[in-house]
Amino acid sequence: MDKRAVNSVETNDRICDYGWGIVLCLILLFCLSMGALYFASSRDLNPTSPVKTVGLQMIWYLLGSLLASLIMHVSERQLLQWTTVGYYCGLAGLVLVLFFYSRAYFIQTGAKSWFAIGPLTFQPAEVMKPFYILMMSRLLVEDYHRGLHERAQDDWRLLKKMLGYTLPIIILLKFIHDLGTTMVFVAILAGCLLVSQCRSKFLWRLFLSAGTVGAGLVWAATSSGGQQLLTHLGFKAYQFARINSWINPSGDTSGQSYQLWQSMTAIGSGSIWGIGFHHQSVYVPVRESDMIFSVIGETTGFVGSVVVLGIFMYLIYLVVQAALTSHQLLYVYVSIGVAVMLTFHMFENIGMTVGLLPLTGIPLPFMSQGGSALLGNFMGIGLVLSAQYRSFRSIFSLPNKFY
Repeated sequence: MDKRAVNSVETNDRICDYGWGIVLCLILLFCLSMGALYFASSRDLNPTSPVKTVGLQMIWYLLGSLLASLIMHVSERQLLQWTTVGYYCGLAGLVLVLFFYSRAYFIQTGAKSWFAIGPLTFQPAEVMKPFYILMMSRLLVEDYHRGLHERAQDDWRLLKKMLGYTLPIIILLKFIHDLGTTMVFVAILAGCLLVSQCRSKFLWRLFLSAGTVGAGLVWAATSSGGQQLLTHLGFKAYQFARINSWINPSGDTSGQSYQLWQSMTAIGSGSIWGIGFHHQSVYVPVRESDMIFSVIGETTGFVGSVVVLGIFMYLIYLVVQAALTSHQLLYVYVSIGVAVMLTFHMFENIGMTVGLLPLTGIPLPFMSQGGSALLGNFMGIGLVLSAQYRSFRSIFSLPNKFY
């Protein structure tokens, strides 16, 4: 084959990889989200205007798309310059929300996670996630340029630096009573460590120790003596209730297990093909945000649920593929961090709606109602698209003035 033809084929393949698969997944999730939100808001016990709910979410989608487009055109050098600023601005937001949190949301959820400005609310921890991913990625790039880890001191040096930026976030999240978001940051940290230069022996010991501690906390949360100890450490009664409802969802279906039991009932009622959008539905509290997957399971059944899972899995596959094909190390680590964030959100949210995992209040990416979570996810997608945009643009060898 002629060399020019080969180059043309390779160029066309790269153009096809220019993030269009990711964009298609987001369009599909947008359509599903709008339908699910309309259904949920029209069948609430205190129904709000479905048009208003869907319209507001559309506005957040538009803002998120614009934000992702802007981030996509930011260079690696500019990202590194803004990483520290974004990280500390995020910390400042977590500090401010301790004092200026929404009292109404605190009464409803027990968490001080939201600012409230009139009818609008904002959760600073959500937009902190992409800045945290950038900070971890920068540390990994710096560590990579130092050379391979040959001693245990090298592993511990990197871990200490990563914990130095992680612990302040976890401590602040502890004060605002947001355990679910804390778990997301821990998952991102674990994912970044897995792709770091830390030796396998060190990682095995570290994750085994962390797993032992986690299992011990679950055991303590289910025993009276352990609950007393955890209460002194700052755990709340509603957190114990969520653990108990997870272990025994049918134990108190009119009390602490009500939300989970209703969610499982709604998903089960969907059977294979779902009940559709025009039939009477099972009431599930807060189904427009945390429990949005129960709407999918009920209205579209097993088939629709599998389709949604397939879209998410393909989206995550494309994000990982962006990491594997990027020519810049920073974007490799950033894409891995975004993939871990989306994966954890997806499995935790869907797992808790079907009773496989405890309730944590983690939204389903690009589907649950909420502007700040949507903006944080779009910021992550913007970083991934930026990696593909750099590779795409390098095909044509544009002059420096275009960079």
